[in-house]
Amino acid sequence: MSLNVQGKVPPLTAVAWTSNAGSCPKDFTLINITEDGAAANFTRSFAMKSGYYLCYSKDLKDGVVVSDIQILSDKDSIPHGYSYITEYLDPKTTVSKKKRVIVRRSPVASVESAVLDVKLTAKSKMLLQQYTYVGDINGYVLWCRKGHFTSPVPKAKPRSVSLELHSISLDEPSAPPPPRSRDLTPVPQQIRISHRRQSLQVGDVRDASGDSSLQAVTALDGVPFSLHPDFDLQANGMALQWNSQLNNIRIKSINDIENEYNYTFAVEESAAQRIRPSVST
Repeated sequence: MSLNVQGKVPPLTAVAWTSNAGSCPKDFTLINITEDGAAANFTRSFAMKSGYYLCYSKDLKDGVVVSDIQILSDKDSIPHGYSYITEYLDPKTTVSKKKRVIVRRSPVASVESAVLDVKLTAKSKMLLQQYTYVGDINGYVLWCRKGHFTSPVPKAKPRSVSLELHSISLDEPSAPPPPRSRDLTPVPQQIRISHRRQSLQVGDVRDASGDSSLQAVTALDGVPFSLHPDFDLQANGMALQWNSQLNNIRIKSINDIENEYNYTFAVEESAAQRIRPSVST
C-alpha cells in the first residue's frame, strides 16, 4: 500500500539548511535534486563553489510539527509565531538574506493538519499535482503539500521482570503459630480482669460477649448515671416555677398584633392640611 494516501504520511517536524550530506543531521532528509532533474544546490553567486541544500525531518520526538511554511523577503517583518529555519552549515558558508524560508511549528496535539512534504523545481512552468506554490528563492521554486495526519500511537517499552519479582507474593504470609509447651498452664480468666473491674463477674462477661474474650467490656460498664444537682429542677424546686411561666405565655393572633400596633397617622395628616402663612415681601 502506498504511503501517499491522505492521513498516512507523517508530517514534517523541521526544515533546515545544510552544507552537504556530512553536515546534515542523521534524522534529516537532504534534497539534492529538483523534481525536474536539476541540482538543488543553492549558491549565492556564480563565483562561489560552495552552496547549501534544503533538508527536512519527520522525527516526532519533540512533539511538534511544521504547520506552515513561507518565503519571506528581506523587506518584510517576520509574522508572529514563525521562525527562520535552522542552519547546519560549514563555518565559511552563509545563507542569503534577500529571501529566507520561515516556518511555524505547533504542538502535534494542537493541530489537525500540517505540512506533509516539500519539493523543489527549477524556475519553469512545471506544476506539481496536489502541491501548493510557496514561492521562488535563489532560482528555485518551493512547493509544499498540506493535509491531515494521524499521530502515531506511542508504543510501550517492554520491561523485563526479574526472578526476584516473580517470587514476591501479594498475599501476606500467615504468622507461624506460637510455640506450645507442655509445661505451660492455661491462665485463669480471673487474672485477665483488671483491678478496677473486680466487681464484674466472669460469667457476666461471657454472657454479654458470647465468647471467652473481654472485647465487649468497656470502661463505663458498671458506672452509675446521675444528673448534676445544678441541673436537677425537681431537686431544686424550680419545676413548678418553670411550668407556671410557660403557662402564662400568650400567643398573639394576627388581629391582636394589628390592633396593638395600629397607627392612623392622624397627627401627620392634620399638620399637612394646615395652611402655611404667607410671607409678605
